[in-house]
Amino acid sequence: MTDYPELRFGAGLTDRPERWPVSASETVHETGRVISVRRDTIEPPVGEQFTRDVVVHPGAVGVVALDENNRMLLVRQYRHPVGYKLLEAPAGLLDVQGEQYRLGAERELWEETATKAADWRILVDAFTSPGLTNEAVRIFLARDLSPAPESFARVHEEADMETVWAPLVDVVGAALAGHLQNPILIMGALAAWTALNGPGFETLRPADASWPAKDR
Repeated sequence: MTDYPELRFGAGLTDRPERWPVSASETVHETGRVISVRRDTIEPPVGEQFTRDVVVHPGAVGVVALDENNRMLLVRQYRHPVGYKLLEAPAGLLDVQGEQYRLGAERELWEETATKAADWRILVDAFTSPGLTNEAVRIFLARDLSPAPESFARVHEEADMETVWAPLVDVVGAALAGHLQNPILIMGALAAWTALNGPGFETLRPADASWPAKDR
């Protein structure tokens, strides 16, 4: 059987940007905090118009931080909507106007774990729930870690947040066993494991690569 390496790595597989016309749009709920809800009337190329509510979200970044032994730096944080204290990758909102995506990731890694990294790459970009919200996340790989010179004053859910080191292989195993449920953690750990045991971290996109979902 003929081997086609370019097909193994997904050549030709890509999401296609597309916008159907919107004949009416209104903000039906404004929280004044992170999100709002917009109601759009959409005119499809085929069939009748329809209405969709869209949760408008600023987007987020997450960080898979690995040490020299490929242990992953995790945080354990209370999440009120689901009623769990979840193990997560350091992550946070893109809520600083004009902040570069990598700088947002660096800020979150510092704020949540008092850690900095010298080597940054992109693991994956994802829409968290594309049928409901425009939230997009970018998950970075951070390596060459060192303690940050200052700590951040954490409040609310982060006030009692703890950090945990775990081998990447154990994180992947726990995710596949259903013990870990945070989506950024799961996507990031699986992507890191795939890169580590496949084409290698050096093949990942540079940290400043474009992000069409947010840049547009």
